[in-house]
Amino acid sequence: MWSNHFVTSNSELEQKFKKYALIVGIIFSLLGIAALINPFFMALMSVAFVAWFMIFAGFAAGYYTFLSHSQEWVGWLKTFILVGIGLFILLNPLGGIQVVGLLLVVYFLLDGFANFTLASLNRASTRWLWIFNGLISVALAVVFLSTWSSVISESWLIGVYVVISLLVDGMVLVISSSRIKRE
Repeated sequence: MWSNHFVTSNSELEQKFKKYALIVGIIFSLLGIAALINPFFMALMSVAFVAWFMIFAGFAAGYYTFLSHSQEWVGWLKTFILVGIGLFILLNPLGGIQVVGLLLVVYFLLDGFANFTLASLNRASTRWLWIFNGLISVALAVVFLSTWSSVISESWLIGVYVVISLLVDGMVLVISSSRIKRE
């Protein structure tokens, strides 16, 4: 199915990956451990991040529409929808938790697919780490969908899932960076 003949060994790239994967892995792990203290706070922070991101994207879309296609209503509609949803999430964080919950399901499914792809491209010694990470991501998406009943449980689940995802991603990056041979 996937062909590895295009993937070649590049020691400079491997050393950069080793360095940055270790740094990012440690940061992810530390963020995950810090978020274990209060998963509800992590859920609210995730919701706030998504809201501000949507507001920023809305203003960027509006600026682009103003500069290039100011007569087209579709560009302005996109602007108002992005800013409106971002403001809704900021002003109504509990409703925003439900929106972000669905976005996280999509994220975890895409993360699982990406990890399975990385597993198919990786060496046998670390392939199981990427498969494990992908299975965790898909399992998180399935559990979230099956228990999606109330805002309180959703907020707790969002916080816990972000914690688990950060910890697992961080550990996989640290372990993968330690497995790369030294020059």
